Amino acid sequence: MPDGSAGADRLSAILLEPDCEPGLLASIESGEMDHLVPELLLLQMEQDPIHRHKDVLAHTIAVVNKTQPEITVRLGALFHDIAKPRTRSFEHGGVTFRHHEVVGSRMTRKRLAALGYDEQLVLEVSELVRLSGRFKGYAEGWSDSAVRRYARDAGPLLGKLNDMIRCDCTTRNRVKAAGIQAAMDDLEARIAGLAEADRVAAERPGMDGDAVMAHLGIGPGAVVGRALAFLLDLKRTEGDLDRSELEARLDAWHSSQT
Repeated sequence: MPDGSAGADRLSAILLEPDCEPGLLASIESGEMDHLVPELLLLQMEQDPIHRHKDVLAHTIAVVNKTQPEITVRLGALFHDIAKPRTRSFEHGGVTFRHHEVVGSRMTRKRLAALGYDEQLVLEVSELVRLSGRFKGYAEGWSDSAVRRYARDAGPLLGKLNDMIRCDCTTRNRVKAAGIQAAMDDLEARIAGLAEADRVAAERPGMDGDAVMAHLGIGPGAVVGRALAFLLDLKRTEGDLDRSELEARLDAWHSSQT
């Protein structure tokens, strides 16, 4: 294996070609990839030899080539199925690759570190690999909390994760491919909608008008509006306070108004 960061530089040069498939194939055929990412060669296997489903290596190269030429996403795509040979099993009724994303994340971290990649990039790519299979359960129906958890777990990698997942669809079945893209469209729309709802909720005061009137013993009127404005400003400056603290602050504010 090349010393220092030479391995990282060489692999990145291959991956960052807009059309990286020829370079990947040439590196594999020449034996260079044996030194860069030896685990990759083990992907030359059928996912399901019983039904002769597609070669994992061919699928991986196709996925990488579909992504934008950005190193984090392309490395994530290169390694997203890296643990399938290690996790393949026929013990549960057909072929399975249980926990291959988790195992693959660890393999990715080890290989990229050995190649000399920057620690932050290593962490980001291994996280993309770990999360790469999460979307597969979306078609079964996710609650809003599950959508929020997906977005929260991805964090700043959300856009790159979604891009990688979209490109992971290499089926020639147009109906199936369109269904996967439509499901991702729906997920992204829900993430945006929930984020906006959370933003709006964060702009609400800690007590509503009815609670203010009940606590202060007053009826509808301008005072209620001013009280709500005071509580909203309090939330913006001090964050969420518990109810007893809010009521104490409201009492002090109300006393100052008379």
